[in-house]
Amino acid sequence: MTGRLYIAPIELPRLLPGLQNGQCLVTSPNLAPRQPVAAVRRVQGEHRLDPLFWGLTPPWLEVLDHAPHCARAESLSSRAMFREAFHERRCLIPVSGFYAWKPRPRGKQPYLITRVNRAPMLLAGLWCRYYTTLTAFNDSTALITVPATPWLAPLSDRLPAVIAPEHAEQWLHPDTPLDVVEQQLTPAPPELLGTFPVSREVNNPANQSPACAHPVGPMLTRQP
Repeated sequence: MTGRLYIAPIELPRLLPGLQNGQCLVTSPNLAPRQPVAAVRRVQGEHRLDPLFWGLTPPWLEVLDHAPHCARAESLSSRAMFREAFHERRCLIPVSGFYAWKPRPRGKQPYLITRVNRAPMLLAGLWCRYYTTLTAFNDSTALITVPATPWLAPLSDRLPAVIAPEHAEQWLHPDTPLDVVEQQLTPAPPELLGTFPVSREVNNPANQSPACAHPVGPMLTRQP
């Protein structure tokens, strides 16, 4: 499961037409769950970026520590935790990359997974709203994960689903047929992603130094 995100400043209008650069994008070299994360939602026919709590908190959830930060694509329609949100409230989370850890004899080595060209990505997510009073509410989100491609499987058996920008409106629109939406939940093309080892500083979510995302070795890409 993906438990850390790398979010650098992103040119939002270039990623999704209609979005504007502003203060709603939460940037962090080492963003952990239970923190605000910026998500794109479809609001009144337009794309809008809002900060959401990273950890899905439906109204009936009693223990905040049980709020899932990831949801398996295979169980979205079968689990009550995710079903309604998946059918009606999908979102996209713009990121620069995400972390995974490879087991090593002396402890796990963190890796940052990014696009090969280091362009930003849109991760598939879903969201829900929890009213605290008649007028006040909190919105929260969870990433959707899919099985990792074979060459990235040594880092993690599951990785976030990546939605192509040209499919963003289709993903966000609640009227899109579910079979069309489900077809988008596939591993990113192997040639799209690269990965490189980074400092173990990222192991501690309190570390917010840019050094968390600095390479300590060469980028690895899928060989032709």
